[in-house]
Amino acid sequence: MELRDISLDDLLLYESLRCDPQMMAELGGPLPKEGLPEKLRRDIASVKAGKAWIFKVIPDEDSGRAAGHICIWESSWRGEPIDEIGWMILPPFQGRGLATQAARAILEKARSEKRWQVIHAFPSATNVPSNALCRTMGFSHIEECDLEWAGRMLHCNHWRLDLAEADPA
Repeated sequence: MELRDISLDDLLLYESLRCDPQMMAELGGPLPKEGLPEKLRRDIASVKAGKAWIFKVIPDEDSGRAAGHICIWESSWRGEPIDEIGWMILPPFQGRGLATQAARAILEKARSEKRWQVIHAFPSATNVPSNALCRTMGFSHIEECDLEWAGRMLHCNHWRLDLAEADPA
């Protein structure tokens, strides 16, 4: 598995991740395609400005085809600045450990570069695989909470990982 920076060539990946009902089932349903080119441009600008790491996940056996993405970005929670992690893996690639490998890789990169210190995750409370990934990576469960995302209210689990204190499993 390899992590590669997103680029303007990744609009189809963004559409596959955000516009598919199955992919977005835990996030309130699919988003419209309108606005995704601008979202991709904003994400690339955020990476260039040092406010986010957004990587596509490339499995070893699929010769460059992206299986999804993993990101860490500057965010806010209850009026305070935080750093947040999120991931999405396309259905044909799910169940193969790619999200775990990608999370391990991005967290190790964050540790080694001392770029991000405390990482928060907010998977849907009903998203069993993503909550299991948080436990596997050593995140501590803080609470169940409601969170607004893309204009939708989601019921989530709030997880936290202090990179100075924990090592990935």
